[in-house]
This record gives sequence, C-alpha cells and structure tokens, in this order.
Amino acid sequence: MITVLNPGIYCTIQDLGRIGFAHIGVPISGAMDLHSASIGNQLLNNKKSAAVLEIPFGGCKLQFETVVTICLTGADFNPTIDGELIALNSVFKVAKGAILSFGSRKYGVRTYLCVLGGFDAETVLKSSSYYKGVTARSYLQKGDTLCVGFNNPIKQKSHAKIKVDVQHFSTNKIRVTKGPEFELLSKNQQNALLKGVFTVSKDNNRVGYQLEESLENELKPILTSGVLPGTVQLTPSGKLIVLMRDCQVTGGYPRILQLLDNATSKLGQKIAGDEVQFWLEE
Repeated sequence: MITVLNPGIYCTIQDLGRIGFAHIGVPISGAMDLHSASIGNQLLNNKKSAAVLEIPFGGCKLQFETVVTICLTGADFNPTIDGELIALNSVFKVAKGAILSFGSRKYGVRTYLCVLGGFDAETVLKSSSYYKGVTARSYLQKGDTLCVGFNNPIKQKSHAKIKVDVQHFSTNKIRVTKGPEFELLSKNQQNALLKGVFTVSKDNNRVGYQLEESLENELKPILTSGVLPGTVQLTPSGKLIVLMRDCQVTGGYPRILQLLDNATSKLGQKIAGDEVQFWLEE
C-alpha cells in the first residue's frame, strides 16, 4: 500500500481509458501521455492495461507502506526517495516506509508512477481511470491509500531500464491528419493552419488545450458530431481547441485536424507558453 502525504495538483489514477462507451456519453479518459505510461508498464512487464498514477507538475508526496517495485516515467521533476535522486525509466524496489517526492522541473508536465502489478483501483466500465461522475474519486486527496495489485504479472527484468528520447518532450512538431471539415477551409486558412506557430494558452487541462493565436474563421457551426481525443476544433472566434483525454464525445465546432495518438501524448507534456506546429501526414 501507498499513503498519500501530499496529493499535489489533480493527481489521478489512469490506464488506457474507457473505449466503447461514447454512445452513453462517457469520455475515453486514460493517461494524457499514453506513450510514457506504457513504457513504465513494459519495463515492469505489467499488462498494457495496468493502472498507473498520473502526477502533474511534480507536486505529489507518497509514503510506501510495503516494499514495492516501481518505475517512474514521463516528465522529469527530479524525483527523490528519502531525499536521494532516482532515475526515470528504471525499475527498482522501494523499501517500506520510504517517501517519494519531487523537486524542480527539468522537462515535461506529467510524471507516471508505475508499480509492479499495477494499482488496484475501482473499475467502472472496464477502466480504473478517474473521471468525475463516473468514479468515486476524481483526483487524489491527502490521506488516501493506494493499493498495489497482485495480478500475477510476468516476472520483471531485474534492474530493467531504457533511454528515452527527450524529443518526445521537446519537439514542437505535432503530427496530424485532415479533419472532416478541413476541406471547408480556404487555401489561405489551410496555409495559416499548417505553416503557423501556435502557443499553448493558460486554458489547458485534461479536457482540452486552447491555443493563443486565432485563425480567420467564417465557417458555420456543424451539426453535433463525434469527436475524439486529438480532435482540433475551430471555434466561432477563430480560436483553436485541441481536445484531450477527458473531452466530450460530441461537438458542434468544425473538426479541422486530428492528432495522431503519439502526437496527443506529446501535447499532453506541454505547458502554457510552449509553441507547437502542426505537421500534416499525407
């Protein structure tokens, strides 16, 4: 078990998300950076669907009540165990009573704590991902106890570690395909969209990332249609919103681009002020 000493800012249990429930209005959810979360589970030889802890901005402090084998991936906030720096993307055992905490930011936004066997959390609609109104918890609270699962995982590789390409966190190139309404844009609008540089605004969260710069827009709203994480919507004001993992399942704004899965993970590691450029996959 693990005790939450400091819950940080919107720390949540996440997994691959709730696939197949859009017809009843339930968002997909899941880890914002599925790429980083999957690395931790792979290193631990967990199931792909094993639940992990998503820690934004490194504000969390946890105490291990039992010996636990862990792996930290994603953003680097100089994590420490009992004040001693530990490496990301490496598997190691944590002693009973040890305290995990975080320091200053090196890169990224969201760190993932993966444990051998995954977290044993409430499962609703085939997922443990926290979401208000679906799960009993929407984020961690001080004093919470996190249980570690014992689902007979494959024996982990001793001292397993990998070197992660930091371009996953530093690149501003976001790979996209054309959205259903892309062709309704004029050539000038398309060029501005694909050649421009856009800035992540302070209005960003698990539902969506709004971008600072506007795109000239005379398109009419569309009939309410399906949207997904990674859908880029063009609002009547010309602002762009990139929908993220907790987004709604339908929307009435033109869907002009669609991020590829790994691009959505990369955007999920950006903070306000970071610049991005859309890179069209033909």
